Amino acid sequence: MEQMRLLLAIVLSFLVFVVWQWLVVEPEMAKQVQDQGAQVESPSSPEVTEDTTGSSTAAPAVTPVTPMPIQTPPPANDARTARTIVVETPLYTITLDEKGAVLDDFILKRYRETVDSDGPLKHMIDERARQINMDTGWMGNGIAGMENAVYTLGTSEDRLVLSEEKQTLDFQWINSEGVSVLKQFVFSPDSYLIELNVTIANRSTTGIVGQPAVKIGQVIGDPDSRITFEGPMALMDGTLEEIKVKDIADKPDINGSFRWIGITDRYFMTALIPEETATATMKMEKVGDDMIISQLVLAETAIASGEAKTFAYKAFIGPKDTETLKTANYELGEAVNFGMFDFLAKPFLWIMNQIYKVLPNYGIAIIILTLITKIILFPLGNKSYKSMNDMKRMQPLMTEIREKYKDDKKKMNEETMALYRTYKINPMGGCLPMVVQLPVFFALYRMLYQAIELRHAPFFGWINDLSAPDRLFQFGFSIPFMEPPYGFPVLTIVMGATMFLQQKMSPPPGDPTQAKLMMFMPLIFTVIFINFSAGLVLYWLINNIFSIAQQYYIQKKYA
Repeated sequence: MEQMRLLLAIVLSFLVFVVWQWLVVEPEMAKQVQDQGAQVESPSSPEVTEDTTGSSTAAPAVTPVTPMPIQTPPPANDARTARTIVVETPLYTITLDEKGAVLDDFILKRYRETVDSDGPLKHMIDERARQINMDTGWMGNGIAGMENAVYTLGTSEDRLVLSEEKQTLDFQWINSEGVSVLKQFVFSPDSYLIELNVTIANRSTTGIVGQPAVKIGQVIGDPDSRITFEGPMALMDGTLEEIKVKDIADKPDINGSFRWIGITDRYFMTALIPEETATATMKMEKVGDDMIISQLVLAETAIASGEAKTFAYKAFIGPKDTETLKTANYELGEAVNFGMFDFLAKPFLWIMNQIYKVLPNYGIAIIILTLITKIILFPLGNKSYKSMNDMKRMQPLMTEIREKYKDDKKKMNEETMALYRTYKINPMGGCLPMVVQLPVFFALYRMLYQAIELRHAPFFGWINDLSAPDRLFQFGFSIPFMEPPYGFPVLTIVMGATMFLQQKMSPPPGDPTQAKLMMFMPLIFTVIFINFSAGLVLYWLINNIFSIAQQYYIQKKYA
């Protein structure tokens, strides 16, 4: 029973080692994805004047179209260059292209690519993902040429700046049979949500039948990440579905009732939201190693000659910030998922954010959060440390029993258990802090790794990014077991020193071999933690300091 402390320490060490070796080391991107172009077709498109009021995707609006003779449009002017327009809001700058009426670029104004204060702003749309987001399709007959459509922008302006009110942009296209598509974008100055209303007006002589579809695409940082999910996801049938990138080839389509579909990386996401929950198909495609294209395909619908239908969506392109997602609504907050211990991680995140509102430093917030967890576990810790202290006081008697019965293991165990009963000691009592701390550790690990609040968040001095490993100075050479950047991991070394001190305060194993092995535990943990984020190392360091103080108090009290 006495060996349980050693066993739990080894298990904890192994688990953390697995986190570092299998989960933390992020794979390099193996190859680049070539840009894929499309043939440009640009028929002239007279204005359609029917009502374009948006309505539910589940029940598209049907609007009669004013009867008019079907005329063949003039020959397409293939030489016409598709225009672009830039829309600027306080939150983002977006570029839209008449070719497909799609998003060409999306720049977040409040986030940067690097920790540098003057670093480039965060681009949500990679060069390879252009001509994908908000690409509208029709899977069926009756709308020939839509896949290569060049729309006509309903304004001569090339830049639109929002300050206080919503603004609308219309893109329109009509094919040779007289079927027109109007894509209406509505932008808000205070939200990452963008409205998209797609109105299909049938002025041809026959009805059209098909499935409306809209695409989104995003390049993700680590498709094979085992720490946090990155890839396509959806809120389907009331449950968050996360589709592993490696499984897309075997199952590229899923069917269900969708509240939204999305693509996520560690900190940001792109989501497409039907105005109301819709029975549909989500089609997924992996392009290269790290780009995902998802498409929401609605149920089949028919548009009779002389009728028009509107399909209403919203798109969210932005940070996975819990407050932002909650404000956006549509259950987008479900996209923030911390895995098995989500039920612990989300309250930790909420508490940390509340502390930050009072003391705007996330390093200080982590310290106070750690103190709160120690206070909650204080009674259990006291009981455990008392048990460990009793075990330490019994060491001379334990040593005597081992020496006396070293050739009779059965008798040694019997006498040891009798000694425990005599002094009313639970040999498992000292193991409880390690057992209880495991779920707390992994919950905080996921939260501190994944929370966008810590991305590029400074603490003090050289620790200018709590989501990255701490490095004092920059070395021009590599260091074994250390991932770049190479530098002096001050926080991690201090954490290892506190672990060594805490170990010295604990009762040593009776077996000399075990005792020697335990001496290496602080070194093993230091090597493992060398690549952990500064926020997680800070938590572990502060937790160790509070534990040492509590253990010292118990030892003095029961000396």
